[in-house]
Parts: sequence; C-alpha cells; structure tokens
Amino acid sequence: MGTIQISNLAFKYDQMADWLFSGVDLSIDSSWSLGLIGRNGRGKSSLLHLLMGDLTFSGSIVSDLSFSYYPQPVPDSSLLAREVAVSVAGLEDYDVWRVETEMEKLQIDFSVLDRAFETLSPGEQTKVLLAAMFADDGGFQLLDEPTNHLDIEGREVVADYLRGKRGFIVVSHDRAFLNSVIDHVISINRNDIDVYQGNFDTWEREKTAEDESERREKSQLQKDIKKLRFSAAKKENWAQQTEKSKSKNIKMDQHTNLDKGFLGHKSAKMMKKAGNIQKRADKAIEQKQGLLKNIEITDSISLNYVEIKHYDQVISTNDFQMVNSAIQTPSVSFKVKTGQVTALLGKNGIGKSTIFKQIMGIDQPFEQKGELQIKKSIKISYLPQETKIRGTIVQVAEKEQYDVERIFSNLRKLGFERELFNDPIESMSQGQKRKVSLAISLAQEANLYLWDEPFNYLDVITRDQIIAAIRKQHPTMLIIDHDIGLIDEIADEKVVLKN
Repeated sequence: MGTIQISNLAFKYDQMADWLFSGVDLSIDSSWSLGLIGRNGRGKSSLLHLLMGDLTFSGSIVSDLSFSYYPQPVPDSSLLAREVAVSVAGLEDYDVWRVETEMEKLQIDFSVLDRAFETLSPGEQTKVLLAAMFADDGGFQLLDEPTNHLDIEGREVVADYLRGKRGFIVVSHDRAFLNSVIDHVISINRNDIDVYQGNFDTWEREKTAEDESERREKSQLQKDIKKLRFSAAKKENWAQQTEKSKSKNIKMDQHTNLDKGFLGHKSAKMMKKAGNIQKRADKAIEQKQGLLKNIEITDSISLNYVEIKHYDQVISTNDFQMVNSAIQTPSVSFKVKTGQVTALLGKNGIGKSTIFKQIMGIDQPFEQKGELQIKKSIKISYLPQETKIRGTIVQVAEKEQYDVERIFSNLRKLGFERELFNDPIESMSQGQKRKVSLAISLAQEANLYLWDEPFNYLDVITRDQIIAAIRKQHPTMLIIDHDIGLIDEIADEKVVLKN
C-alpha cells in the first residue's frame, strides 16, 4: 500500500505576489478515492501538477506511487485515436488490448479507435483518454475535470467506472458525481488544506459546522472586545480628569497637598490599569483577526435581467430541426416562457448547441426545417460552450460596449483574483476564462439568457452562487447542462432531444 507524504510544501508562480501554498502538510493513502475541492484559482490543478513533478517547489513530496494525469496532452490530434491512446498510455501497438479492455467498461465502441482523434466528440475523446490512463492498473490517477463535456449518461458511465477503481484524485464541479465516486475530500481553503473522510456531502456538513463555530466565536469575541475597550476608556478618562483636578490653582495647605498626593497616586494606578485593559483588548483583536480564516466570503450576485411582461413566451418552435447531407437534429417542439428556466437535454452531439446558434443567427452548415419564432427586439445574453474572447477585460468591454465596472464587481463576488484583471483573457486558466464569460453575461442587460454548459470548469461555490441568483430572480432562460442535480434545482421545464 502506497502513500503520499507532503511536508512543509510552499509554492507560488513567479508572477504571484502571495504564496499559493505555504507550510502544507498532508498524508494521503493510495487506496483512497479523493475529491479535490476549492474555488477557482486556489490551486487544484497546480497541486496535481506538483504531484506530477511538473513544478518547482520548496518542502517535500515523498511517494512510491506512479502518477498519471488527465487530460493528457495530445501532440497530434490528426492521428488515429488508436495511435493517440497507445502513445499517451506509453504502450506498444500490440498492447492496445489494454486500452480496449477499459473502453469496454466505459461503454465506448472499439470502432472509434480507427477514426482521427480530432473527429471524435468531446465525450468520446474523454473516454478514450480515460481508458488510456487506466490501462496502467498500477498507477495513481489524477483526474482534472473529467466530467466536462460528458452528457448525463456519460457521467453515469464514468462514475460507475470509477467506483470500480481505487486510488485516485478527481476534480469536478458536479457534486452528484463526486458523491458517488469518492470516499475522502481534500479541501483547499482560503488559508490551509484539510483532508476529510467521506464524500462531498460529508465535507459540506462538516465545513458548515466549522464555519458556524468560527462565526459564534467571532461574535462572542467582538462583544468581549467592546467591553474591554469601554472599560479601558472609562478608566483612562477618570485618570485624566483626576490629573486635571490635581493641577488646579487651589489653596496650598497641608490637607490639600495630601489630597493631591493621594489623587496623583490613584490616577497613576488607574492609568496603568487602563493601559493593561487596552493591551488585553489589542490582544483580543489579534485573536479575532485569526478567526474566519477559512470561511468563504461569498457575496450575492444578480443577473442584469429585464422581464418583458407583455410576452408570455419569447421563443416557440414547432417540428423544428437542423439538417444537412450528413446530420440532422431530432425534430422538436417547445416554448421558452417568460420568467421560467427551460433546460435543453440530450446526448452529446445530438444538436443542442446547434439549436442555440440558430437562435442567435450564427452561420452554420445546416438548413432549418419547421418553425422557430423569436420575439422581436428582445435582448439576448449568449454564453457559448467555449470562451473565444481575446484581450483584457477592459478591452473587451470597450469593444462590445459592456459596463466594465459591473463586470469587475461580478468577478470580485465570484472569487476572481484581482491581480488578473489586466491580464489577457486568452492566457487565463479554463476556470478563470469561464468566470470572465459568466461575469460578462451577468452584466449584460437581457430579456433572455442562452447558456450553453455554463458551469464547466467552475468550482462548486461559484456554482451555488449562480443557482441562488437564478432561483431568486426567475429569469427567462434556455440552458444546456449535463449536471442533472443542477438542472433539477433550477429548471421549470425540461426539453429532451431524442433520436
């Protein structure tokens, strides 16, 4: 049985002012199935790369395990999937059967191996890379967001697959997925890292209890500090008044001199006592500053939503589909009603994003059949799957005439690092890019939101902030997502595309 021993780990990127990790001590057993949880930018991917030995750090990471990382870099996506699989798995061609064994468990047809990797759907690519990773049954797997681009059925298949494995760390924003596959949690907090036994729900309960304990302690300490400061101020004021009375120009007889001496002694004593009380108050303040060190400060966010009350619905379709010589989407009829969230569900590649692009009037190699009616003059905020915007946030805002201060405000509430505000968006991590796209969509004045897998790469805390905003404001929204737990929380209606 192997272990991972991390001692006094410290790490930061060259461009960072503060340490990403400092003084981290962890002990991990190789038999554990771990979920890695933390806000975007806290270092989840960085920790995985540190274990892989890809980054320079101080402290020590000692392990007898062989690590492998998903997603593996694919040097040439034009190669056959078979060639990519054996390459990233470090196998010879004749050992491709090891990959096929894992593919069978992942319910993916062997025929995809004879297609160019770049022609596979995102879900097929994910499964091929996972099969290649687990072809080495002696390794310890590090899985960075494997649920992105998987449909609901695909997530269930991968979850079932991982339940048959032991010894891995997985990053995912899908809490239902995490609950079903992990037995331990590594939580990257604001100021430290903890390990919990249990699944995501266990971690959330224990973390909430810890936060409440810190809040109660802070509340009591604030009351104590107020009392101490009031007492110190009262005694200091008495001493100062005594000194003033001692200095008055009064008749100097022996009795008066005795009073002045007594008062002076008592005044000095009171001043000393007041000073001691002030020191106690200052010490209590220091103690208070150490509290709430790991409570996530999450401000409420809101959508810049404007409801058009005189429309009962903003989109309606009837026998609608998109077709070309090779592909056609299923025929579908649905309505997007004002003030409701409609979820568009279906397998990867069935045409959900194609429908969104048609609504937005984006050119596609398809012909429309059936009816698609969109109310005139409605403002639509469109959040596509991939973030293709380039330049700094200010440059994008100026070009598209967005309210940059509203975007920055949204980003701060979403836990986005302020030092990245002036960085090119294309240089950011996937999670950071997604937050920028989301902050822009939230800032746009809109009567309708079209969100295509908005939660990919986002941490669970951001996910909960968005859910809370949607449930509070009830915007008109058409959304695509494969996290069925999330859809159940926010959707008023579900439209399922079936072949």
